[in-house]
Amino acid sequence: MKKSFGEHIFDSINYILLILIMLLCAYPMLYIFNSSISDPEQLLASRSLMLIPEGLSFEAYTKVFQNPKIYSGYLNTLFYVIVGTALNLVMTTLAAYALSRPDLYGRSFFMKLITFTMFFSGGMIPTFLLVQNLGLLDTRWAMILPAAINTFNFIIMRTNFMNIPLGLIESAKIDGANDFRILLQIVVPLSKPILAVMTLYYAVDHWNDFMGPLLYLRSQELYPIQIVLRDILLSNSTEAMGSANDTGFAIGENIKYATIIISTLPILMIYPFIQKYFVQGALIGAIKE
Repeated sequence: MKKSFGEHIFDSINYILLILIMLLCAYPMLYIFNSSISDPEQLLASRSLMLIPEGLSFEAYTKVFQNPKIYSGYLNTLFYVIVGTALNLVMTTLAAYALSRPDLYGRSFFMKLITFTMFFSGGMIPTFLLVQNLGLLDTRWAMILPAAINTFNFIIMRTNFMNIPLGLIESAKIDGANDFRILLQIVVPLSKPILAVMTLYYAVDHWNDFMGPLLYLRSQELYPIQIVLRDILLSNSTEAMGSANDTGFAIGENIKYATIIISTLPILMIYPFIQKYFVQGALIGAIKE
């Protein structure tokens, strides 16, 4: 069916608005990337929009990657992301499946109890004391176990499980399948989109975690990449403040932008591979019973 003139105008306005929003979202990242590879002195003197690099210099990245802690930081972060996300998915899936079953006794009480923690928590100091008393302080597990289940993610996954037809589960029970077999062979295969969404949510949380290592880690060999980059940035800022010329300050600016790129690029590279599940899974998990 041919569109009317008014519909063409409406579509054109939508396209223009979406392009403007895309540019507004993309420009800050473009500015940061171009600034990170610009010549330090030209960057300091420039007042442009930085649509293209001012000169070309990779000195900031060289200085960052010359620090040996950057590699241990990446390895630690990969450990926290992989192991932590795997544990998050297992714990969240088990809890969400159990509390999605209508025949679970006391389901309403447990849901209210869990939802309460979403709005009220013990706070930073009680949580720190709990981690300390459990003997997790300054260990890798302090970065993984305290956040094993995120209440918001749990509720989304539970809602998704509740949308799976009960007839499938009842049929499996008649055939002699237990709950674990039903979960692994029926529920999980039907929930790939929401599992992809939860993987992204949890992985990003672990990757960006900053307060956790500041509170619970003391040994530098356990630091994730975010804390290592913070230390590199602070050390270079201190050197720049003590420098007698503008070059030290300028390279400090380059390093600031380079650390942002280094910390965000891995997540940006992973996202395109799971984006096809992202919207679908989020919408499925948002449907109420």
